[in-house]
Amino acid sequence: MRIRVTAVAVAVTGGLVLSALAVPAASAADAPYALNASFSGIKINNGKSIVAGTTGTLTVPITYTLTHGTDVDLTAEDFFTDLELYYGASYFDSDAGLYGNDWAHCTAASPTVAHCTQSIVVHPAEDLFNSTAGKWKAYAYARALNNQDPGSDDFDVTKTGAVEKDGIVGPSVLRAAKLSVNASPEPVRKGATITVTGKLTRASWEAGTYGGYGNQAVRLQFRKNGTSTYTTLKTVRTAANGDLKTTVTATVDGFYRYVAATTTTTSDAFAAPDFVDVR
Repeated sequence: MRIRVTAVAVAVTGGLVLSALAVPAASAADAPYALNASFSGIKINNGKSIVAGTTGTLTVPITYTLTHGTDVDLTAEDFFTDLELYYGASYFDSDAGLYGNDWAHCTAASPTVAHCTQSIVVHPAEDLFNSTAGKWKAYAYARALNNQDPGSDDFDVTKTGAVEKDGIVGPSVLRAAKLSVNASPEPVRKGATITVTGKLTRASWEAGTYGGYGNQAVRLQFRKNGTSTYTTLKTVRTAANGDLKTTVTATVDGFYRYVAATTTTTSDAFAAPDFVDVR
């Protein structure tokens, strides 16, 4: 995976990116013909947000349907289709992008319909920036070179076909969050005060560490021992450094945890519950 810095494009109703081919720029009168194909049923990461920590990799699965005319040969060696993710107003005015190392693989369901699959492997420490956490979009395209060699002097772009679809609703790419909790003293007598501390942090992709997430509403929840349901006791806001602290009255044995909801840039988080023995 790499962040796209520049895009090699040819004019096709706004441009068509070629991830692996350097095709000369074309004027509106000297452009690929409109390929008889369209995209539908696009599903990215199984419809879920992409939640990224600071290490390792994430594989984002992508599926879509490519409907095409009988004149379009998906089995040709020089036919390819792809879907890329980007952050910004449009694909050609984006701040960052994510794309796979291989073209999509399409399997024919009928003479004019194919189901396509691909994946994007994300390396958070290399590919993501804190400023681009949030809602992303997608750009899909297909290209038929029809035996035209882009590296040849007699390359004729008008004999190639192209189709694109920009502004596709994509997933949110979120910074992973973590929560901790500690309820004390343990054990505690009934009616005494329990102090519940914790910390909310989130991934900094650029720093490669987790830092405090300040001024966030976090719920303190309690589950009575022997039951399976948590009840929210109160909402507490994190300090500037992500710290949490509040007090409750000891009543019965049970588990305390903090819970943070998803924001526009950051995932939800659940602290591992801390048991308190009330005597």
